[in-house]
Amino acid sequence: MPLIRHARRDEVGALIAIGLRAWEGAITGLADVNRMRRLAENAFADFLAAHWLSVSLVELDGRPRGWAARENFDESISDLWIEPEAQRRGLGGLLLADLERRIASDGFEAVEIKTHAQNTAAIGFFRKQGYGVSWLSTAYAPRLDRDVEFIGLSKLLAVAAPDLYGR
Repeated sequence: MPLIRHARRDEVGALIAIGLRAWEGAITGLADVNRMRRLAENAFADFLAAHWLSVSLVELDGRPRGWAARENFDESISDLWIEPEAQRRGLGGLLLADLERRIASDGFEAVEIKTHAQNTAAIGFFRKQGYGVSWLSTAYAPRLDRDVEFIGLSKLLAVAAPDLYGR
C-alpha cells in the first residue's frame, strides 16, 4: 500500500535518482539527454540539498517511488517526479492529491504547476486530474541555447466554508 510522507535528508540521493530518471523521459525530444544529464543531476542535487524540507514523497514496498515539492510553500508545485517503472500506477495522483490538500489547508484557492509544452505525458496527467491550461509562454533556455515553450496549468481547490456559528 502506498504511503505519502515528508522526505528525510538521508533520502536525497534516492530522490535525485528518481528525479533524474523521470526527467530523462520528460526531456526526450527537447534536448540531448546525454549532454544535459550532468547538469540535470547537479540541479536536482542543489535543489534537494536546499529544499528537502519542502518535499513529500510516495513510498511503495518500503522505498520512495516518487516525490513532489512546494519550493516556496505557496500555491505552486515546483516539482513532481515519479520513477518511470512506477508510472501509471496511481502514485502520482495520490501524491498530487496530498499536495492539493496541503495547499488548500494553507488557505490557497488554487494550485498551479508548469512544464514545457512538449511534455505531453505530464500535461495529459494534469488534465486528467482536473487541471486546465492557464497560460502558454516562450522563454529562452540558456542551458538548451534555444527558445522553449512552457505551459502553465492550474486547478481551483475546494475551500471549506468557515464555521461561523460554532459547533
